[in-house]
Amino acid sequence: MTSADQVARLLALVPYLQQHPDADVRVTAALFNTTPRQLVADLKVLWYCGLPGGLPGDLIEIDMDAVELHGRIRLSNAGFLARPVRFTLDEAMSLAVALRALLELGDSGLKTAVQSALVKLEAVIGTEARVGVRLAGGEDETRDALAAALARGVAVRLDYHGPSRGVATRPLVDPERIVVRDGYAYLDAWSHERGAWRSFRLDRIVAVTPTDRPVSDHGAPPSPAGGWLDHRQDAVEVTLELAPEARWVTEYHPIRSAVIKPDGVVSVTLLVADPAWLRRLLLRLGPAVLRVEPPAAAASAAEVAREALDLYES
Repeated sequence: MTSADQVARLLALVPYLQQHPDADVRVTAALFNTTPRQLVADLKVLWYCGLPGGLPGDLIEIDMDAVELHGRIRLSNAGFLARPVRFTLDEAMSLAVALRALLELGDSGLKTAVQSALVKLEAVIGTEARVGVRLAGGEDETRDALAAALARGVAVRLDYHGPSRGVATRPLVDPERIVVRDGYAYLDAWSHERGAWRSFRLDRIVAVTPTDRPVSDHGAPPSPAGGWLDHRQDAVEVTLELAPEARWVTEYHPIRSAVIKPDGVVSVTLLVADPAWLRRLLLRLGPAVLRVEPPAAAASAAEVAREALDLYES
């Protein structure tokens, strides 16, 4: 089990327990496809969930005596979950971007619901173009056919044009999932001819022919090695020496390595694909940045800082 699995279960568990007071531990565990022991562990996590502040009246309450002695779950003080969600502007914009991505990638059955949600959201945050989403997601017919095959659990035959011009293949594959990497949508599928996992770009799939052959269990498809920046050809490696108070960078941003020296100085190596992003980070850190390697990576941040000082002193 991963933490993502547990969070998904907790999000469904609370409303279930609100609708089923005094629920039985074993019955509830079976409904959520987990063990009673894991369910009790989930309930102990819920003890620490609630509203900001963390005071007793802010947190979800569970009668753990009833759980451990009688196998009954009694949850209370979770009424705040029924209140309408209020988004900050950043949260609303993030949701709008995700909805626009679904418009580009989702099958036609989703588009009406997604468009309706997007219209309601943009009525609040404004419809002016703030963020655009462009994804190479192939044709609607391709996505619809793949979504239907995934729902039925059947193999499909692809008419696929590979990266080499003029080369077309018709592989028989067991489709597993559709993912997005660096602005392109891919189908991760088990190739029967290759006997291995393969990724197919949706915009290179010309046609999808479903079969009546059920897919087999091939295990989980492998994840791409490294982070998404590792596959960016324009990403460059930058090393920052940071004062101890800037150690939070190692926890907040994806990094390649971090070395803490005896004096508390942290040497952080990371990949940078956007110079503007690095400039903003350096300006935010200010004097906590002790050294940048290569020095040219910090040139634009130093120039912006000098211009700001000149304006301040004038």
